[in-house]
Amino acid sequence: MKQEHPDGPRINFPLVIIGQMLPAFFPFDSLAFGLSIARQFGDIAYYHVGPLHVYQLNHPDFARQILVEQPEKFHKPKWLKRAFRSFAGEGLLTSDGAFWKRQHKLMQPAFHHRQLAVYGEVMVAHAIRMVETFVDGQVRDIGAEMAKLTLGVVVKALFGADLPLEADEIRGSMLAVLDAANHRLNSVLQLPSWVPTRRNLRERRALAKLDAMLHILIQTRRTSGESRDDLLSVLLAAVDEDSGARMSDQQLRDEMMTLFLAGHETTANALTWTWYLLSRHPEVEAKLLEELHGVLAGRTPAMADLPKLPYTEMVIREAIRLYPPAPGFAREPIEDVTIGGYDVPKGSLVTVNTYALQRDGRFFSDPERYNPDRFAPGWEEHIPRYAYLPFGGGPRVCIGNGFAMMEARLILATVAQCYKLSLEPLEEIAPIQLVTLRPSRPVRMKLERREPARLS
Repeated sequence: MKQEHPDGPRINFPLVIIGQMLPAFFPFDSLAFGLSIARQFGDIAYYHVGPLHVYQLNHPDFARQILVEQPEKFHKPKWLKRAFRSFAGEGLLTSDGAFWKRQHKLMQPAFHHRQLAVYGEVMVAHAIRMVETFVDGQVRDIGAEMAKLTLGVVVKALFGADLPLEADEIRGSMLAVLDAANHRLNSVLQLPSWVPTRRNLRERRALAKLDAMLHILIQTRRTSGESRDDLLSVLLAAVDEDSGARMSDQQLRDEMMTLFLAGHETTANALTWTWYLLSRHPEVEAKLLEELHGVLAGRTPAMADLPKLPYTEMVIREAIRLYPPAPGFAREPIEDVTIGGYDVPKGSLVTVNTYALQRDGRFFSDPERYNPDRFAPGWEEHIPRYAYLPFGGGPRVCIGNGFAMMEARLILATVAQCYKLSLEPLEEIAPIQLVTLRPSRPVRMKLERREPARLS
């Protein structure tokens, strides 16, 4: 007789609800939970939390099925849309179907190769500006430094504006929005964002500040009619080929907010984890420096240098294997489907645990070891295509993945030539999930100036 569901953990629904009401007494580690399911139950696991039926997929073939082979049968889950809609609206992150295809097509020109070259200059200029504030021997929270840096880059590259003086306030607003979204994302019983809880009120104030800033940027550009080499200009000029329509202010706001939040948070975290891993693996750092000195010899990197810096890319690729910016993704089948020989009903929650998949010993030898050499040229031939998904895959692969990888490589090449970043003794850092994969505490690192400390 055919087994109705795959094996999986038994979830005590009342305890889940109590844990969400009293998180200080019943802390829940979603990363450890997903990893344990993958290792205990294999390629596909099933569990239900109250009315929610969850199928966790832990094999690249199943990831390929929902991302590439049958993407039309899966949409973003309703609960995920509710979690993100307060800030993302109907942007690429939450939309589906024909509307998503239209928006994606309108936005693609902003991430073409020629446009990326313009952004590259911005990235290096901001990295140099940050390095000039470093002081030899000083200890800084490198996560906060990376966040400030990538926030400045995204504002300049995407909006054509320099970061306002209230940068810390903007950063605080963004964290409040992400915290509220993450709480809704991991809550079995979701309270609407309009319920006046402390978290929702904090999010509402934060969104009001961010919306006001975006509104000024959009209206100023519309009024001036000025065209610049930035995403806002591309989107203002974009015209739908079929209808001849342009984006409304609300559509612009939704896409800008999504890119504003996701476009800096993910890269900042990727760089923070990279510095953390380099500090703990001096042999990797030495090899990185050898490449940078051999190619750049103390000069400022440019986009044209990136093909000559393969190890720099390998260092980052391996960092986001161990600590992927998005530790997983979810889909909801819009019709009954079959996955791994099991019938998966319409309306179920189907998840791919990227964090677990990229730590699977079947696909990555010695998976807990930081080893950039596994991404040496030709690595795609040795790793199953959908075992490595830091940016997703298929038609809905992250539209900004090229932007993010270029930014991470240019910043790493710029900063590493000037300073060595050493993790403070006894600093125990663990990953936590806050929409993105972030360090559990400030990553305090000592700045040690290299000679010469300035780029030519």
